[in-house]
Amino acid sequence: MDWLTTVDHKKIGILYMIAGGFFFLIGGLEAIIIRVQLMKPMNDVVAGDTFNELITMHGTTMIFLAAMPLLFALMNAVIPLQIGARDVAFPFLNSLGFWTFFFGGLLLNLSWFAGTVPDAGWTSYVPLAGPTFNSGHGVDYYVIGLQIAGIGTLLGGINFMATIINMRAPGLTFMRLPMFTWSIFITSALIVFAFPVLTVGLVAIMFDRLFQANFFEVANGGSGVLWEHIFWVFGHPEVYILILPAFGIISEVVSTFSRKRLFGYSSMVFATVLIAFLGFMVWAHHMFTTGLGPVANGLFSIATMLIAVPTGVKIFNWLFTLWGGSIRFTTANLFGIGFIPTFVMGGVTGVMLASAPADFQYHDSYFVVAHFHYVIVGGLVFGIFAGLHYWWPKMFGRMLNETIGKITFWTFFIGFHLTFFVQHFLGLLGMPRRVYTYLGGQGYDDMNMISTVGAFLMGVGTIAFLLNVFITWAKPRNATNDPWEDGRSLEWTIPSPPPEYNFQQTPLVRGYDAWWKEKMEGKTAMTPAEPIGSIHMPSPSILPLIMSIGLFIAGFGFMYDHLLVAGGGLVITFGCMVIRSLFDDHGYHIEPEDQEKGVKA
Repeated sequence: MDWLTTVDHKKIGILYMIAGGFFFLIGGLEAIIIRVQLMKPMNDVVAGDTFNELITMHGTTMIFLAAMPLLFALMNAVIPLQIGARDVAFPFLNSLGFWTFFFGGLLLNLSWFAGTVPDAGWTSYVPLAGPTFNSGHGVDYYVIGLQIAGIGTLLGGINFMATIINMRAPGLTFMRLPMFTWSIFITSALIVFAFPVLTVGLVAIMFDRLFQANFFEVANGGSGVLWEHIFWVFGHPEVYILILPAFGIISEVVSTFSRKRLFGYSSMVFATVLIAFLGFMVWAHHMFTTGLGPVANGLFSIATMLIAVPTGVKIFNWLFTLWGGSIRFTTANLFGIGFIPTFVMGGVTGVMLASAPADFQYHDSYFVVAHFHYVIVGGLVFGIFAGLHYWWPKMFGRMLNETIGKITFWTFFIGFHLTFFVQHFLGLLGMPRRVYTYLGGQGYDDMNMISTVGAFLMGVGTIAFLLNVFITWAKPRNATNDPWEDGRSLEWTIPSPPPEYNFQQTPLVRGYDAWWKEKMEGKTAMTPAEPIGSIHMPSPSILPLIMSIGLFIAGFGFMYDHLLVAGGGLVITFGCMVIRSLFDDHGYHIEPEDQEKGVKA
C-alpha cells in the first residue's frame, strides 16, 4: 500500500525504473524476434502482418514506455537531491504522472492480448493508420494509450520546470547548477512545448478513427502530409528530450571519474540551450522526399547541419574534461566513455542525412535505421546505463558489482556495434527498412546474420545487468554518503539511500560543484542554511492511482464504442479531482527528535 499511495520522489523514481525496465525487456524481446526473422533470406519465423506489429510496438514501446520512464526514474531520484530540495514542487502531480504513464503503457500493450495490435509503424503514418486502410482496433490502442501516457510525461515536464526554478537551495544560482540538472531543466521545457503537439495530432487521428472526422482522410479533403508535419514537430524535439538528459548524465560521470571540474561549463550550458532551440527548427528533414520543394528542403538542411555545432562543443568539452584527469574506469565511466565515439558516429550519419539530395538515396533504407539506433541506443541507452550504475548506491544504498558491470558493458557495447554498424552498409546496398523478408544473393545475407548475432549479445548484456541487480539485492545496505569518494554535487552529502526528507537542514551552496568545493577546504559536511527544525512533508494519496484507472477504463470505452463505460471511467477520474479540490491536505510534520531516529535508522 505504501508504494501505491506514495508521493515521495525517491519511491516514484524507483517505480518509474521498475515499469521502464519491464517495458524495456518487452521492447527488447520484440527486437530479438525482428532480428531472428531477418537472420536469413526468405525466413518464415513470423508472418508479414506480425512483423509489422512487432516493428510498430518495438519502436513505440522503446521510445515512449522504456526510454522516457527510465529517464524520469533518474530525474526523480536525483534532481531534488542535486538542488538541495526536500521533494519536487508538486508531489501529488508527480505520483499522478507516474500512474497515468503506467496505465497508458499497459493499455497499449494489452493490444497483444486483444488480438488487434498497432501495425502502421511507430510514426503511425496516415492514410495507413486511418480508418480506410486500418479498420481494426490496433491503431486505436496506439492513439489512446499514448494520449494517456503522454499526460504523465507532460505533468512531469511541468513539475520539474517548477521544481528547478523554485526549489533550489540558497546560493544555488542557475550558473552553479550541476549539468544533469541543467539538462533536465531544458528537457522539461522541451516536453512542455512538444508534447501538446503530439496530443493534438493524436486527438485528430482519434476523431478520424472513432467519429469519422476528415483531418487526414484524403478522399474527403483531408491531408496525409499534415499528420507528418504534426508528428515530426513533436517527433524531432522528442529525440532531444531523450538525448539531453543522457548528455547531462555523461557530464556528471566523466567529471566525477576524471576528478576534474567539467571543462567549459558555461559553453556546455549554452550549447544545451541552443540544441533545444534548434531542435524545433528541423522537423521537416524527416520529410525531404514528400515534395516540399527546394526552398524548404534547403532551409531545413542548413538548420539540421547547424545542430552539429553545439553538439560538437559538448563532445570536445567531454574530451577536454577527460584530458589530463586521473581517470577511473568504473562501469559507469566505461559507459560514459563508450558513449562519446558512438554518439559521434550517430551524429556524423545525421549530418549525411541532413543533405537533402543525399537523403533521397538514404531515405527509408537501413542506413536511417543504423543512424537513429546509434543516436538512441549508442547515446541514450548508454547514458541510462551510466546513470544507473553511477546513482545506484545513492538510490538503494548498495554498490552494484563492478565485475558483472564490466561484463554488461563489454557484451552490450560489442553487441551494439555488431548489430548496427553493418546496417549502414545494408542501407547503402539498398535494403529498405520495414521489410519482413528479402531474396538471397543481393549481398544482404552475411550482414543480416552479423546483425542478429549482435542483437543476442546485447540481450546477454541486459541479462548480466539484471543478474547484477538481483545479486546486489541480497547484500546489506552499506554504501556511504559519497561511495565514489569523488562526488561533486549535493546528492553525495546525505546518506545512501536518503532519508524521507532528504536534507535535515537545507545546505548553503557557495559555488559550482558545491560538495567538491567544501571537501577541498577540508570540511566534512555542507554548511547548513537553516537551523534544525520541524520538517513539513506531503501526505501519501491513493487518488492518483484511482484517477489513472479511471482514464484506463474510459480509454477502453471510447475504443469499443461503449460510451457508458467511457463515461464511467471519466466519472471516476473527475470524481477524484473533485475530492482532491474540496478536501484540504495539509501534510504532516517530522519533528527534530524523529529526524535523529531517521538518520540513525
